[in-house]
Amino acid sequence: MRKLLTVEDVAANVVGLKNQLARFIDFSNDRAIMVNNADWLTQLAYIPFLRDIGRHFSVNRMIKAESYKMRLDSEDGLSFIEFNYMVLQAYDFLELQKRYNCCLQMGGSDQWGNIVAGIDLIRRVDGQSAFGITFPLITTASGAKMGKTAAGAVWLDPERTSTYDYYQFWVNTDDRDVGRFLALFTFLPMDEIEGVERLEGADLNAAKSILAYEATRLAHGAEGALAAYQSAMAMFGNRSIPTRLLPSSSIPRDVADVADETVPQMEMDIDIFKAGIPCFKLFHQVGLTESSGAARRLLQQGGGYINGCRPEAFDQLITTNDIKDMELVLRAGKKHFFKIRIKN
Repeated sequence: MRKLLTVEDVAANVVGLKNQLARFIDFSNDRAIMVNNADWLTQLAYIPFLRDIGRHFSVNRMIKAESYKMRLDSEDGLSFIEFNYMVLQAYDFLELQKRYNCCLQMGGSDQWGNIVAGIDLIRRVDGQSAFGITFPLITTASGAKMGKTAAGAVWLDPERTSTYDYYQFWVNTDDRDVGRFLALFTFLPMDEIEGVERLEGADLNAAKSILAYEATRLAHGAEGALAAYQSAMAMFGNRSIPTRLLPSSSIPRDVADVADETVPQMEMDIDIFKAGIPCFKLFHQVGLTESSGAARRLLQQGGGYINGCRPEAFDQLITTNDIKDMELVLRAGKKHFFKIRIKN
């Protein structure tokens, strides 16, 4: 069951979605349009809708759809609002065909039944032909689904997933997925990508950097990708990318001075560290953990670092003696960093 949203939440999501899609689709001069199905769904009268649209749907056929069968067999069952998804999505397709001459709907393979229902409804109501294209849902080598409902989901919105964290997500791709993800999530030539499957060691890690850079460039622009790449070099050490490896990529190839503006950071007064602050409180204060208790557990399990060193105790006082070059770099686990710039 999908989470019910307020009208305000939906309106905010519409703005956010259009901003994200604008990186890939040109909305200027009506080259592409984004419409809201609330324009017709909220105007529906229930009885006329049942009479004019509902009569075209067979319940027997609907419950044979895989998505419905799974829910019917589940412990929670199938709610009436969920049962209507297919009818409403099919009606959306009909309205898009009438209003905008839209004859093609695309979606994930889990939407096949809903898309076909729309094609059938258009044929029955208007006698027109419509078409559908579905794509397999993307999974990792471990079999986990990639999507917004999956654990550890990655968002295009930098307010939800920072550009740096987005870059790091791709850097941490499973070795087995690098070639496939380069093919799916970049526009690099396939004849260059085909050789990636045979890479190992340093070359495979370099290919992951290229994947991260190209995927980030598409989602956040060239400047965002460069800043994230430079930040990663600052955190993990400079590495040159061989010119022979995926040569069509625009990733910087030479080791150069790097910046780290995209790493989450803040300023703190040096007086705080003159008095000393317990390590677990510092991790919680900068947002690397959700609570002080979580910070304690992280540090007790050896997953926290300050300037590359593991504290001896979760409540160890962090003082001016720990500051290097007027900075403190905190790390939680392998991926999450936070930089504290010290104000004198």
